[in-house]
Amino acid sequence: MPITLLLVDDHAVVRKGVRGYLETQPDLQVIGEASSGEEAVKLAQELIPDVIVMDLLMPGMDGVEATARLHRITPNTRIIVLTSFHDDTHIFPAIKAGAFSYLLKDVTPDQLVAAIRAAAKGEPTLHPKVAARLIQESRSPQNVTELSPREMDVLKLIAEGLSNADIAARLVLSEKTVKGHVSNILSKLHLTDRTQAAVYAWREGMVKKEK
Repeated sequence: MPITLLLVDDHAVVRKGVRGYLETQPDLQVIGEASSGEEAVKLAQELIPDVIVMDLLMPGMDGVEATARLHRITPNTRIIVLTSFHDDTHIFPAIKAGAFSYLLKDVTPDQLVAAIRAAAKGEPTLHPKVAARLIQESRSPQNVTELSPREMDVLKLIAEGLSNADIAARLVLSEKTVKGHVSNILSKLHLTDRTQAAVYAWREGMVKKEK
């Protein structure tokens, strides 16, 4: 049986280019295309592909959120991230969301095919730049001391359930500045959302329950 594939990218020219090459491989079968995260989730539920090739930056639901949802909906489907970005703000959220492999768009068509075949067999593939970053990170555990004093303040208020607007008012900052601090906190601690940040702050004892 061929390996069934769903291609997810908001650029039609990218999807068509990737599809054109993959369809030259007798053991691969593209059974669907999606231009957004929402469409990917809908199609994956209907088609249950073996492998999904997922872009990260898309309008609406991005690739990270789509990956997280798909990981819950079709846990046996392997998700290969195919993106242009290899910075921490993309790598770690994608991996945490359930991405099985992480490739950059500078890979050759043959390398993509090899990664798809490997994923179907349960073998992950990481672009060398991504692998190097993960190895480096594993040697330097993240902790709250890496946050700046202001980021610590913001994190504590997130844990208390305050919105960006409330935090801005409390700390006399603009909402844009608070949003930037939140983004930095998530990136430094390798968390995907505010809920995880709040849980982290409570777990680390940054916020005390009122008696």
